[in-house]
Amino acid sequence: MEPRFLLLSDVAAELNVSDSQVYHMVRSGELPAIKIGGRGQWRVERARLEEYIQRKYAETAEWVASNPLVDRVPD
Repeated sequence: MEPRFLLLSDVAAELNVSDSQVYHMVRSGELPAIKIGGRGQWRVERARLEEYIQRKYAETAEWVASNPLVDRVPD
C-alpha cells in the first residue's frame, strides 16, 4: 500500500524535478500541501499530486491546441 502523504523529496522524485522546485510549487500554492509536526514539515497528499498532474496535462493540451506546430518554410 502506498503512503497517503509524501515528502517534498518524494514528490520531486515522482516529477523528476528538484526539491527546491517542489518547495516553490508548494509555497506559491500551485501544489496543495500541509505543514505538520512541531517543525512544520511539508507533506503532499498523493491524491493532490495526482490531481496536480492531471491539471498540468489539461493545461499542456490547451497550450498545444492554442500554439500549433507550424512547419518551417525551407530557405
